[in-house]
Amino acid sequence: MSIIGKNYPAIDLAGARVLITGAGRGIGQSTAELFTRRGAEVAIADVDTAAGAAAAAALGAVSFELDVRNRDQWDKVVADFGRIDILVNNAGVMPAGAFLDEPDAVGHTAIDVNVWGLIHGMRAVVPGMIDRGKGHVVNVASLAGKIPIAGLAVYNASKFAAVGLSAATRLEFAPQGVSVSCVMPSAVRTRLSSGLALGNGMPTVDPEDVAAAILATVRTRRAEVAVPNFLGPIDVALAAAPEPAVRLVRRLFNGDRALHPADESTRAKYEEQIRAISIDEPA
Repeated sequence: MSIIGKNYPAIDLAGARVLITGAGRGIGQSTAELFTRRGAEVAIADVDTAAGAAAAAALGAVSFELDVRNRDQWDKVVADFGRIDILVNNAGVMPAGAFLDEPDAVGHTAIDVNVWGLIHGMRAVVPGMIDRGKGHVVNVASLAGKIPIAGLAVYNASKFAAVGLSAATRLEFAPQGVSVSCVMPSAVRTRLSSGLALGNGMPTVDPEDVAAAILATVRTRRAEVAVPNFLGPIDVALAAAPEPAVRLVRRLFNGDRALHPADESTRAKYEEQIRAISIDEPA
């Protein structure tokens, strides 16, 4: 058996079975396209069944309904799809606005999707990987899991948790041949950032950039990957920098942009979508 990365068994993408959450659009859809092109057998899982089915049909993939907050649905997807060599935990939500104004239900949804979604996914999928002695998990977090941003407090909390969860489970699963990588994009041009001001000093990437980073981890098995890659050392520098210096950097790069959407109408539509799924909590 060939060994790569941190002594993990190699996974041949041709014929690999890949489950991707939140794959009906955005990063997940772009990731599904890349894996399909490399010969993988892809399962698209999404709470939006219409979007998931359309994406799957375009790729010749299979689709499943999956609310990542619901462990029973996870178990059903795993039972129906069968062997999973690579799990991409991509589904996420990003409520923005003043911390004290955010409804509790919306905060619960952010934690449930962005953190419990990863926990449920790994607990449903990784035991099978361990039984086979190999597998790879990619948790899509964010550089907001390293750098706090005004207006994204609970989102920050969920992504800090995702980064820590990925690091700890990586240690636990490594002896069984299963790797965990955490991919941390900067601002991405997807529905999550709709209505917010992008650019203006903030590195902004496309879903395809994140998908490429996700695919690359199958080869490298790196613990953490920033997108764009040059931001990795910067998050370390900001964490260690004196607070006055960090405040100056935030002012220069409009660090309060999450509190003041550039397009309030567009942002409100996305926030309403989060509120809608927050009302209907899973069993």
